[in-house]
Amino acid sequence: MSEQPAAVLRQLFQRAVEVADPMKSLAAFLPEKPDGRVVVVGAGKASARMAEAVEDVWGPCEGLVITRYGYGRPCQGVEIVEAAHPVPDEAGLVATRRMLDLVGSLEDNDFVLALISGGASALLIAPAGEISLSEKQDVNQKLLNSGAPIGQMNTVRKHLSAVKGGQLAAAASPARMQALLLSDVPGDDPAEIGSGPTVGDASRSEDAKAILERWKIDVPASVRDVLNGNTGVLSPQSEALSEVTNTIFAAPSQSLEAAREMAQDAGCDVEILGDALEGEARDVARTHADLALERKRRRSGSDRPLLLLSGGELTVTRNGNGVGGPNAEYALALALALQGTKDIHAIACDTDGVDGAAEVAGAVIGPDTLAKAEATGVSAADALADNDAHTFFEKINDQVVTGPTLTNVNDFRAIWVG
Repeated sequence: MSEQPAAVLRQLFQRAVEVADPMKSLAAFLPEKPDGRVVVVGAGKASARMAEAVEDVWGPCEGLVITRYGYGRPCQGVEIVEAAHPVPDEAGLVATRRMLDLVGSLEDNDFVLALISGGASALLIAPAGEISLSEKQDVNQKLLNSGAPIGQMNTVRKHLSAVKGGQLAAAASPARMQALLLSDVPGDDPAEIGSGPTVGDASRSEDAKAILERWKIDVPASVRDVLNGNTGVLSPQSEALSEVTNTIFAAPSQSLEAAREMAQDAGCDVEILGDALEGEARDVARTHADLALERKRRRSGSDRPLLLLSGGELTVTRNGNGVGGPNAEYALALALALQGTKDIHAIACDTDGVDGAAEVAGAVIGPDTLAKAEATGVSAADALADNDAHTFFEKINDQVVTGPTLTNVNDFRAIWVG
């Protein structure tokens, strides 16, 4: 192949993002605009782009959508509110109250289109019981730092909320609701996307308490009070959800397939490791390094490169004080495990353009990564120990910075085995 591996890897990531753009993927799943009152609501990092796609077909609509700061779009009728992610803020709190008031005014002949994408867990913020915003922020941050899988984090979030776990849909009852979902979760479970504001959940408050105990997360009395009572999470069989239809219109598997096709057209062999990988980022990286080395030995003499593609959502248990995210940490741990092996390159990025709390999508590595770090006076091992992967890749100029991508189908990882 004529292009350098790092350039090809960046192009594959861009292709994965393009395929998940709601402006290109949502219209095929949009019903005809119903007669009568129609309200569009939504939340998530892709939700403003989703609303823009809806109005491109339906024209101006009444509604309210909450997205991450910097992810707003110029909609014709739907109001776009920007708020904080991944830790919620006052703007999200006020906008969520307004959204609940809006859908609460609807009647049985009205129609709600709900647009939900990853990020809605933080952007739709309505603490249950007497939990304050600051207490909810603290629990949310501790969950993010704990290394808990996203499914377990969402279980806790649902039981501490007055809007998640089907409660947004219940607030809109008896109006009919169609929810269009952009999946960013392993397994594409609608109940896990944005903590399922339009989907019932079979978990109980006891499950949430067990998760907090498992990850040693201390919580205030207000949180304990809510979990010791009856939380508002609806069961999947709830009558209040009988007029709700949930449809996933874009998912990680589609982005990986698009990347596969592009890579094959460019002369690569491709192996997809899965679109729903979970686990500690550095542990998965070591496993993938072993796999890449084994594939390299097996394919000795081949004139075609091999690409190992994977998606899903990895986690980081924060023990250090650095600036990092799961994709950058994966890339850093992968570089350390490969130790400069010739002809192996990789990219690890979040398709929403934000890896963790930093405005960086992820990073690329190659055989020269550790050598560049040494020449720059940076220790890869120290950076990994301090969870400081973003700083590491910034100093060696190997970050991937996209800005807001306006979509979110989670992690994209590709390893080039020459």
